[in-house]
Amino acid sequence: MDVITDLFNRIKNAQAVHKISTVVPYSKLKEAILEKMRENGFILDFKVRKIQDKKSLRIYLKYTNEGKGTISGIKRISKPGKRIYIKAKDIKTVKSGFGIAILSTSKGILTDKEAKKLKTGGELIAEIW
Repeated sequence: MDVITDLFNRIKNAQAVHKISTVVPYSKLKEAILEKMRENGFILDFKVRKIQDKKSLRIYLKYTNEGKGTISGIKRISKPGKRIYIKAKDIKTVKSGFGIAILSTSKGILTDKEAKKLKTGGELIAEIW
């Protein structure tokens, strides 16, 4: 099972029913992706919890004043069956700059803007808008 797709599905499903938070199993990759989502204002916050030697991530969702979720869409690009790699010069903006692309690079998990600035490419994990 693809753990990143599971992360995105849990976030989308929790947001669809207006939950305050959701819980996902822990991994360093998920933590890094959630950090980028928090930095760019797609989620309020997340916390690492440890219950009986098992770590999990509690994600606090963010909503607008009208009650709509701040995440309009998430598209998984690179999948376990088909990895998608992109060069720094080929990175395009997501939704005219209103969204972000998340890349796994040699310098860690970066957004499209950070990867362009550092002139580094990598695996295009997902687009969030």
